[in-house]
Amino acid sequence: MNGTAMISSDILDIGTRKYETQKRRAIVSSGTASLCPTEMVLGMPGAFDVPNVADPAHFCRNNFASASGAKDANQNIKFAKGTTTLAFKFNEGIIVSVDSRSTMGAYIASGTVKKVIEINPFLLGTMAGGAADCSFWERNLGMQCRMYELRNRKRITVAAASKLLANTVNAYRGYGLSMGTMITGWDETGPQLYYVDSDGTRLKGHMFSVGSGSTYAYGVLDNYYRPDMSVEEAIDLGRRAIYHATHRDAYSGGINNLYHVTKEGWTKVHAIDVNEMHYEFMEEKKNAMST
Repeated sequence: MNGTAMISSDILDIGTRKYETQKRRAIVSSGTASLCPTEMVLGMPGAFDVPNVADPAHFCRNNFASASGAKDANQNIKFAKGTTTLAFKFNEGIIVSVDSRSTMGAYIASGTVKKVIEINPFLLGTMAGGAADCSFWERNLGMQCRMYELRNRKRITVAAASKLLANTVNAYRGYGLSMGTMITGWDETGPQLYYVDSDGTRLKGHMFSVGSGSTYAYGVLDNYYRPDMSVEEAIDLGRRAIYHATHRDAYSGGINNLYHVTKEGWTKVHAIDVNEMHYEFMEEKKNAMST
């Protein structure tokens, strides 16, 4: 077999000694791009390749690091991100609430980004940071969760799913990934909420907010959060926190997508334009002041 030969596309070869031997030879001769079919290399969908240089991590740090502090000085590509995502547990389940604005600095690329990844009927993930990084790796997590179900004949726990994602991104630590995600859902232990970022950090908690507008969202959550809220109160808190974040943070806005997670799985509660909420809350404030 010559140095440019590709791995066999025969699915029956996967897992065999022949397949593993060909894979090792292909990596040595052609790098990670050789693991993909020829139509999926060089940035095509389905491939995840690293720069073909002696030290890919050093190259990524010098050219693709996040725009924070002085780390982005003299880089060819600078990442300037902005979003607001939040999730919190209460007695009746979990609320996940996000905005939908995608920005690159002052440029608004989209106002309708879906920042909640529906991993399976009982698991949700949120996106903050690089949209491509979050989307790719959380969809990859969905595949890993499905493989777990097929192998073990039971649903994966939220803790295990968040650990899979943390292990995956930790393997690419220093390669320029930018992710601040929440993995939440309901399993046999009840409602669970985890924060996972691109440094491999994994935290368990009852309330998280991630993104450039998170400080504004935390201000609302810290004031009004109670574990014994009704479902209606929790939904109202989730949308108010996102509204106030989008009102004060220029990098957040668009549509408020809100989900409620229970033992029966997640349900999407609403998708409301934050402009509509602005006039609703302004009218509410005006009426409160007049009385």
